[in-house]
Order: sequence, then C-alpha cells, then structure tokens
Amino acid sequence: MPSAITNGARIRTNTAAENAYNALDAANRNVALRQLRLSTGKRINSAADDVAGYITVRSLGERNSSLKAALNAVGDATNVTNIAQDGLDNITNLIMQIKESVASAASGAMGTDEKVALAKAAYRFAQQIQTIVDSTVFAGRQLLDGTFTASFVIGSRADNTLITLGIDLSTNNPELNIPSNTFDLRLVSLNFAGVTGLSLASLNAVSASNLGIFDFSVIQTTLTSISIALANTSKVASYLGGIANRLTSQEDALKSQITNYNAAISRIEDADVAKEQLELIRSQFLQQASIISLSQANQTPQTYLQLLRG
Repeated sequence: MPSAITNGARIRTNTAAENAYNALDAANRNVALRQLRLSTGKRINSAADDVAGYITVRSLGERNSSLKAALNAVGDATNVTNIAQDGLDNITNLIMQIKESVASAASGAMGTDEKVALAKAAYRFAQQIQTIVDSTVFAGRQLLDGTFTASFVIGSRADNTLITLGIDLSTNNPELNIPSNTFDLRLVSLNFAGVTGLSLASLNAVSASNLGIFDFSVIQTTLTSISIALANTSKVASYLGGIANRLTSQEDALKSQITNYNAAISRIEDADVAKEQLELIRSQFLQQASIISLSQANQTPQTYLQLLRG
C-alpha cells in the first residue's frame, strides 16, 4: 500500500514519482481487466480470476454437456417410439380390414367364390403388413421384425454412472404383456401377433376346393384369432406409448436442468456489464489522475535544482 512519503529536498530518489508510477501501473492493469471482461462478457477468463469459481464453472459445464448429450439420446429414443407406433397403427388398421373380410366370409350368404375372393383380398392386406414390418426402420435397424432392442442414455448420476432407458421390441419380451410371450408380425410367422396357430400366409392357400381357415367349421376360430391378434398389437402399441410418455417427461426435466445449469454458470462466470463499466470509468479516472500526479512529481527535482543556481 503506497504511503505519502517525502525525502525532503533530495533529488536522487523521487519517492513521490515512484508512488504515482505504481498507482498508474495498478490503474492500467485494472483498466485492462475491465476491458477484457467487457469484451469477452466473462468475469472469469482464467483460473487466476477466481480459483474456486473456475473449478465450479468447469464442473458445471461438464455436467451440462452430459445433460445435452442425454437430451439428444432422448430425442433419438422418441423418434424410435414414434416410428414404431406409426407402423403399429398402420398394421392395426390392416388387421381390422382382415377381420372385416373374415367376418364377411362367416356370413351364410357368401358362396365359395366370394369366400375365396375375400381370402385373397385379406392376403393382400397381410402382404402389406409384411411391407410395413420391412420398411419400419431407424438408423439402419428393423423395428418391428422382432429383433430390435436398444438402450438409450437419458442421464447420469453424481458418480457419473449412466441412467439408461431400454426399448425392447423383441419377440419374447414379457413386458409386451402377450399371453403366449411371443409377438411376431412377419408374414411367415406361424403364431402371428402372439396367437398360437395363426398364420396369415394361410390366407393365400384358400381355394374353391379347400377353403382352409375360411371353412365354415373353423372360420369362427379364425375370427377369434384375428381379434386376439388385434388386441395383442394394441398391447405392444400401449407399451411404446408408456415409453413415449416417460421420454416426454425426461425431455422436459433435462431441458429444465440445462436451463438451470446455464443460469448457475452465468452467475459465476459471466461479467456484470453495468458493474464492470462502472469500475472501468473509475479506473480510467484513477489512470488519468496518476498520470497527472506522475507528471507533477517528476517536476519536483527541477524545483530543488533552483537552490543550486541561487
């Protein structure tokens, strides 16, 4: 801390000038600091600015980056559920149309030719189901062929262990709530949509000489099986709907957390522009005052030299 020390009439050491120079140097550093903070918008530009704050900001920033990555993963998982649900909705509509064909064929007013025509029409719907199964894809993976399973990182704990959410559309997933514990929507399946013995491929085998599953003796069983397949498909769609609801909640939570972390980082790291501008003006005033004081202090030895001339 500078003191107002004088050396009498000595000219070899100019203490007043040194004090003024030191004050000028401090003012220059403060002006540079305030200009840096105003230009970057940050109060902490290096660890030297705030040792503890620097560590906290880096820790919060790291956590925030993890949350943003988790938010992206939640978005991917949401896309998977939306695409799969859309495929299942289309398949549900097709199964309903197959059921209508079967119900029409069960009418006693239908002749053999009409039943064969209805079976062939239903088979075309079954082929479309296979097309939807084949074309429901995300990131190069089939979603509805009974093989899709994936885990998505939707968050992390304080010890950096991952929090994951799984989407399991595999054939034998018990969470699908299918009594037979098998769910297969492929045309070649012998247990279509988890219904034992139901094969949509058999629709194409119906002929005038062999009505097959459209025969009067078994058509009631066929109708019942189609109804169960429709219910099972709805159960799988419900499973995806529950996951979608959870993902929506997690997305909202992550967005809120990211906002809060950004606010915390800003409070610690960002500069208060009004305060920094006030300090800059103060430092510039001290800078100018130090220059004037240094100029006056440098003139003092000249005053003492007048004594030698006398």
